[in-house]
Amino acid sequence: MKQCAFGGSLLDGSVTMRRLRTLFASAFCLIAGLAAAQDLEPATKPAVSMAPPAVTTVSRGKASTVELQFRVIPGFHINSHEPKSGFLIPTTVQLDPPTDLVISKLTYPPGQDMSFPFSPDEKLNVYTGDFSIDLLVRCLHTASPGVYKIHGIFKYQACDDRACYPPKKLPVAFDIKVAKPTRPHRPNPGQSPM
Repeated sequence: MKQCAFGGSLLDGSVTMRRLRTLFASAFCLIAGLAAAQDLEPATKPAVSMAPPAVTTVSRGKASTVELQFRVIPGFHINSHEPKSGFLIPTTVQLDPPTDLVISKLTYPPGQDMSFPFSPDEKLNVYTGDFSIDLLVRCLHTASPGVYKIHGIFKYQACDDRACYPPKKLPVAFDIKVAKPTRPHRPNPGQSPM
């Protein structure tokens, strides 16, 4: 049997190499698992939720305001719609209304200027807790009476006191009821004299 340069036989060397490979593979899996577990909590739990909005009624040819209410869970904040830095990802709502409805205006609330331990000298403009985004929905004259569903996406980047996490998308959906047109009341024509 051939001898290995470090003493022992080649057979012992191949067994040792297999053991080392197994040890390194196990250590790598353990470290990767621990790293994934640290990132798992913020990634699996959404930092923002949306309250289901009430059905809003709109008459044909008119507009009405819809209030979308959001909540950032305690311990997190999200960048406002107008963050103070171009490097920060703003909070946005993108909606895809049906052809008979038009979103004519989105109104975002002002954010709060706050500083955090990861950047104590810089104030960031953020949303925390409960906030709402208002939108103006206008119904075209050609819309048929009925209930229309508007779908969209709420995009945000959540951060805690230590770090910011990858941007997320929250589905948005709400109903608009197009009312039947009301006919104006017309008084009876006067009777002709006899």
